[in-house]
Amino acid sequence: METFLEILKYILPSLIMFGALYFVMNRFMDTEHRKQLLLLRKENQKIITPLRLQAYERLILFLERISMDKLVLRINKPGMSSNLLKADLLRAIQQEFEHNLTQQLYISNTSWETVKKAKDESIKIVNLAGAQMKPNAKATDLGKKIFEIMIKLEKSPSQIAVLILKNEIRQLF
Repeated sequence: METFLEILKYILPSLIMFGALYFVMNRFMDTEHRKQLLLLRKENQKIITPLRLQAYERLILFLERISMDKLVLRINKPGMSSNLLKADLLRAIQQEFEHNLTQQLYISNTSWETVKKAKDESIKIVNLAGAQMKPNAKATDLGKKIFEIMIKLEKSPSQIAVLILKNEIRQLF
């Protein structure tokens, strides 16, 4: 029994020291792990933030480029038929959209849905105006009809989407 107590006298403090050391080391490792994660997040933010801002810039540029007033003036050429202008407008909207598809990675789902809705609404406006044209109508007639439709709207789909994107940027940065 005495030998057991003698052995216990040496082992028990060692076990207590080992337990305390394990506890301290475990907390230290957790703290270091959290620091590393925080540092990694900061580094990622340095990379991601400029990309996100660039995505917002590109999408606002996209929305400005598909805004009907600018698009009709940019695409319309002298002597064009309304059918040709309609086809060119729809093609331009779709190409601009496809060119900016990857930007959805850097913005919220709500904002991306707003951008898609603006694109879809712009296409609807062109199709609606095109459906009201006579077969031999000129491009200027289609342009006038598009502008008439746009005047009836409080804000264009592009303007609404730009405002939403700007609000999101202000909240994030």
